Amino acid sequence: MAGSLNFLPDDRYNAFITTCREAPFGDGALAGVAVAVKDNISTAGIQTTCGSRILEGYIPPYDAHVVELLRREGAAIVGKTNMDEFGMGSTTETSAFGPTRNPVDTERVPGGSSGGSAAAVAAGLVPMALGTDTGGSTRCPAAFCGIVGLKPTYGRVSRYGLVAYANSLEQIGPMARTVEDASRLMSVIAKYDPRDSTMLDRPYDHQPSADIAGLRIGIPEEYFGEGVDPRVAETVRDAIGVLDNLGADTVPVSIPGMQYALAAYYVICTGEASSNLARFDGVRYGPAVDTRKTWHEAYQELRQANFGTEVRRRVMLGTFALSAGYAGRYYAKAQVARRNIRQDFERALRDADVIAGPTMPTVAFRLGEKTDPLSLYLADILTAPANLAGIPAISVPCGRVDGLPVGLQLMGRQFEDERVVDAAFAYEQEVRR
Repeated sequence: MAGSLNFLPDDRYNAFITTCREAPFGDGALAGVAVAVKDNISTAGIQTTCGSRILEGYIPPYDAHVVELLRREGAAIVGKTNMDEFGMGSTTETSAFGPTRNPVDTERVPGGSSGGSAAAVAAGLVPMALGTDTGGSTRCPAAFCGIVGLKPTYGRVSRYGLVAYANSLEQIGPMARTVEDASRLMSVIAKYDPRDSTMLDRPYDHQPSADIAGLRIGIPEEYFGEGVDPRVAETVRDAIGVLDNLGADTVPVSIPGMQYALAAYYVICTGEASSNLARFDGVRYGPAVDTRKTWHEAYQELRQANFGTEVRRRVMLGTFALSAGYAGRYYAKAQVARRNIRQDFERALRDADVIAGPTMPTVAFRLGEKTDPLSLYLADILTAPANLAGIPAISVPCGRVDGLPVGLQLMGRQFEDERVVDAAFAYEQEVRR
């Protein structure tokens, strides 16, 4: 053991649920570097709540694979970051431990569900953090807070020790202030783990390059259409122009399945959530059930009292979508739409090396401004397609609208995470000159 890091952050943003005042660190590539970990990633000896009262006080007996790798490389794990409950949200307002505030404007949301990780990085509390991304949960808060967030290719980072929300969609990903630091963190966490049957042995060991001469950048009009703030669209088009000036070539591409993406995403993710959250029954962990009542009564009361409104809503939606007589009408059709979207991206990425567009349709909105679930779900319209397709996607800051950050989203072929990182790095280096 090399030492320990004293960590006493001025957390006026409510970025952390749990902090480690004495964070031990060792030798390695991240020796002594403070790293924050989203609170749905298991950490031995450190409370892991998933932002929910139903797991308050739960201390895992083991580390997630990514946490093992962080410790092996000497990182100081300084705390667990706030998040939308069980990752269900785009604002970090559904956390049972109160909302996180955006360091750029504390009256605004930081995005979600990895809002605590994004806020901790944006506020300078840590240089890098881990988030998770099911439908945009690293990229959305990265865009809203003005940092970098990467969703790796599905299967490139182990999900062992991640408390599952939607298994077929989610990935753990790095968040940092720079593309280089995000890539550095990715190099640590993308190591093969046989305990995750969805993972392939495709380690990431990459030093970003700003040489993108001849890179073909696909521009899908579907990413600049209805619902996207025209000022956000203009800012992103200007950013693409920077890449064009660096020697990249822009080509038009189309993702026609975009019109079905959000509906397919929410049917699939709520269906998987309904199945995954059934394990929270008060028997093995979490608040104890009232044994004086029947199992059905006790189970119902426990979940109603300790699951938040949004979690209950998504569990009920998913249960309905999977129920007898409806699974074929909803879940099966959603999987067909998912396959079509994946094929759309495969076709587009034959003509282009990366696809570019806005990360989010708007800049960060005010806390409490959006209370209608549908309006919140629509915030995922530009990020969820990459999860359905299983491709890598990164958000890099590319300007501001009304003083608030805008994110440029770059997506690529499966297991070509390095290429989207290079494109983001080239842009970042050029605008930082």
